[in-house]
Amino acid sequence: MSRATIVDIAKELKISPSTVSRALRDHPDISKATKERVINVAKRLDYFPDSLAQGLKKRRTNTIGIIVPEIRHNFFASAISGIEDVTYKSDFTIMVCQSNEDYEREVINLRAMVSNRVAGLLVSLAQNTVDISHFDILQKRSIPVVFFDRSSEKINQNQVVVDDYQGAFDAVSHLIARGYQKIAHIRGPENISIGRDRYRGYLDALTKQGIPVNEKYIVNGGFRQDDGSIAIRKLLETSPIPDAVFAVNDPVAIGAYIVLKERNIQIPKEMALVGFSNDPVSALLEPALTTVSQPIYDIGKTAAKMLLEQIDNGEQTQKPIVKIYKTELIVRQSS
Repeated sequence: MSRATIVDIAKELKISPSTVSRALRDHPDISKATKERVINVAKRLDYFPDSLAQGLKKRRTNTIGIIVPEIRHNFFASAISGIEDVTYKSDFTIMVCQSNEDYEREVINLRAMVSNRVAGLLVSLAQNTVDISHFDILQKRSIPVVFFDRSSEKINQNQVVVDDYQGAFDAVSHLIARGYQKIAHIRGPENISIGRDRYRGYLDALTKQGIPVNEKYIVNGGFRQDDGSIAIRKLLETSPIPDAVFAVNDPVAIGAYIVLKERNIQIPKEMALVGFSNDPVSALLEPALTTVSQPIYDIGKTAAKMLLEQIDNGEQTQKPIVKIYKTELIVRQSS
C-alpha cells in the first residue's frame, strides 16, 4: 500500500492540496474547523510529511546533526539527552554519529550530515583532529554549527564549554593541600581544548605553590581507559614514582586505577588519584574517585538552544559566542 499524500487528503475533503498543506502547518488563514477535519483525515490515512521533499524545497530538513567522539561515554550520552529535550520541543529531530575518536571518520560523518541537508550541527571533536578545514563546507552551505565540550583554538564559531583550566587548577591545588608533592599528569592531546586547558591548569597549580615541574611526571595520551592504563605503567617506572596523579578525565583515571589495584598499590596512601568529569562509575569505586564535576546535561541544552537561535536567525552571529560553565571539585576517598 502506497503512503498517503497531501493530495489524498485533499481529494477526500474536496479541498485544494495547498489548503491541506497550510492546515497541517497551522496557518492562521485556515479556519479551526478545516484544520480539525484535515488533521482527523491525516491521522486516519496514516499521513506523514515527506521530510525529504520539504528539505528539497527549503534546502534543509528539520534534522539537527550531532557528531560526538563516543556515544557510550557518559558525558556524551548525558549531553545528547539535553540536546534532544530541547530539539523535541522545537519539532526538530536529531541524527547522531560518532567519530570513534578518529579524524577520518569525523570527516565522513560531516559529509553525510551535509548530504542529508541537516538544518544545523552540534560537534565535539575527535581526539586526533588537528586539521579542521573539513568544517569550511558548513560556512559555504550556510549551515550553522555549535561546538561543545571539545573545540580547537583554530575554530571561530559558537561554543559551549566548561572552565577546564580552573577545574584542573582546583584539582591539583587540592592534592597539594593534602600534602602531595610529586604530582603526575596524564594529559590529553594538546590540539583539543580540554587536553590543552587542563594541562595548563595542572602546570599553574604547581607553579603557584613553588613545586618544580618534573617532565618525567607528564605523560601524553588520549581520552580512553586504555590510555590511562598505558600511562600509569610508564609512571610506575619512574624514580621516584609519583605520590599522586591527576588524569585528564575519568575514563583515563579509571584505567590508571585498575592497574594500581592490580599491583596492590594502596590508594590514596601510596598514590592519590583524581579524575575529571564525574562519571557515575567514579563514585562506585572503592575507594571512590575524586573528580571534577561538569553540568553535562545543561551543556547539551545550551548548545542546542544556541544552534536553534542561529537557525531561526538564518545567519551566524558576527562575533562568536562562547558560553563557559563553572566546574565543581568532588572530593572522595582516592585523595
